[in-house]
Amino acid sequence: MAAKVGAGAGRHARAGRPAPVGHARERGDRRLGYLLVAPVMVLLLAITAYPLAYNIWNSFRFDNLSYGNLPHNFVGLANFTRMFKSPEWMAALERTLVFTAVTVAFDIVVGLALALMMHRQFRGRAFLRAAILVPWAMPTVVSAMLWKTMFDPSAGFVDYILAAFHPAWSGVAWLGASVWRSWVAIFIADSWKNIPFVAIILLAGLQVIPGDVYEAAKIDGASWWQSFRSVTLPMLKPALSVALIFRTLQALLVFDVIYIMTGGGPGNSTETLSFLTYQTFIINTDFGEGGAMSLLLVVLALAVSFGYVRALRPQNS
Repeated sequence: MAAKVGAGAGRHARAGRPAPVGHARERGDRRLGYLLVAPVMVLLLAITAYPLAYNIWNSFRFDNLSYGNLPHNFVGLANFTRMFKSPEWMAALERTLVFTAVTVAFDIVVGLALALMMHRQFRGRAFLRAAILVPWAMPTVVSAMLWKTMFDPSAGFVDYILAAFHPAWSGVAWLGASVWRSWVAIFIADSWKNIPFVAIILLAGLQVIPGDVYEAAKIDGASWWQSFRSVTLPMLKPALSVALIFRTLQALLVFDVIYIMTGGGPGNSTETLSFLTYQTFIINTDFGEGGAMSLLLVVLALAVSFGYVRALRPQNS
């Protein structure tokens, strides 16, 4: 009997197929995985499928409540054409892309530095790891209101600190008076909120790198920078990919901070794609063009995520 089993396994191995027992176990594990994920997938589809499909349908129709009871006719690509011809939308796209590039680059660099620091052994490391989560755990609306108060020229501590360095720097109106100062304030508030998230993800990636790899590099005479470039960064790619995808999506879809701190002002100089989509949907009640804007924003986010996955995938995949 044992000889027959061994011969059967040998035939399957020579044919390039797994043994029947192993194959059945693999199929069982895969089936169990599908069963565990199925409830979450059904819930997500129930929550998102209908709104997404309805929004896609609206993006190809005229659906503006401001025009009363006009029929919601099918207009094809007219909403998308009007959107691309709008100087306001093109300016919002440019501001969104610039804001995303600057904040993501800054947050990844600072978050990686924090992760490397927290990865080392030192007194108070546990306290630092817990404290760094406070900005990220704080609701975005609360965080934005906090920073709006701190940038207030009469009540905020930012004005107090600047006045301590030079009296002429006091009384600066950060929000609503100057375009670049408004963006600086938004940038600081947004990065303060999201850098801890990046740092925690990268710290998790650092902790799964085997210490033997660093010992081998040290024996070979590699410096800290050489070890970081040749060992840390390549093995940190999975965690770096997750951090980049999530942080980029957060920056592309930024809304709360801008809505609370500047309301899109001064003028419309701090409006982003999400803010403009909100105005089109809620303020102007134009569900057709608003649907086109939101659909294109989703496509942009998916394209960026796909680009990150392709660029940062392991070399052997």
